[in-house]
Amino acid sequence: MSYSRDVGERLRQVRVDRGWSLQEVERASGGRWKAAVIGSYERGDRNISATRLLELSEFYGVRPADVLPGETAPQRGFGTAVVLDLRRLEALGGNYAPLRRYLETIQIQRGDFNRRVLSVRSEDLRALAVIHESTPEALVDELRREGVLGGDVGNLEQLGVEGNGGR
Repeated sequence: MSYSRDVGERLRQVRVDRGWSLQEVERASGGRWKAAVIGSYERGDRNISATRLLELSEFYGVRPADVLPGETAPQRGFGTAVVLDLRRLEALGGNYAPLRRYLETIQIQRGDFNRRVLSVRSEDLRALAVIHESTPEALVDELRREGVLGGDVGNLEQLGVEGNGGR
């Protein structure tokens, strides 16, 4: 099997583990990741550059090593991401300003300034909940109701998030 196909299989596995279709990846990324392009990477029909691989790994919320061929399989549940629609969050105004400031620091650290969507890992989700004086579960529910979540969150236990919900 070719290296491109091996990488593609790993990329597909990570996407499927998150419960996303190719179209959901495109929607959650605000069109940054086109379904046809992701599909061609996954089939090994198209080589993915190192830069794009790093960016896609970051979007999926996994370590780049988890999508590179080798002896170890991708770690399921590691760094599971919640994808946030930054434009929608900004439109919600003042109550969400502290969350937005924290997310801006993440963008600065990553050098990711697309200003449309941002994936955050479980540890960031817990920090956001503290900032918002909430629990991770309650925050996810609230953000879902407000239309801020850009993709399916799935099971919070996979995120390593525990708690009793509610404020």
